Amino acid sequence: MTRRSQAFTLLQASEESPTLAGLMARAREAQARLQAIAPLLPPGLRAAVTAGPVENGEWCLLVEGNAVAAKLRQMVPMLLARLRVQGWETKGIRIKLRSQQR
Repeated sequence: MTRRSQAFTLLQASEESPTLAGLMARAREAQARLQAIAPLLPPGLRAAVTAGPVENGEWCLLVEGNAVAAKLRQMVPMLLARLRVQGWETKGIRIKLRSQQR
């Protein structure tokens, strides 16, 4: 049996795989949420915050450092309000420290 190997894009693969398509949709949603709250974040913190997954109505933000996490915890009520105004009903925001890769 001869099998040809043919390259295809991630988009093509996701269209053929419901699981992958679901993961990509979740990633796009998380990025859209981050874009919605980005104007509320102090400019110096924006690069230290990454969108994480949404699970059971809670959104996770991955951050670099304890100082960033502390500041974002203070901002959670304001961030939740922005998300709700933008149409994302969110129960809460979890803030997790991003693991340092060396």
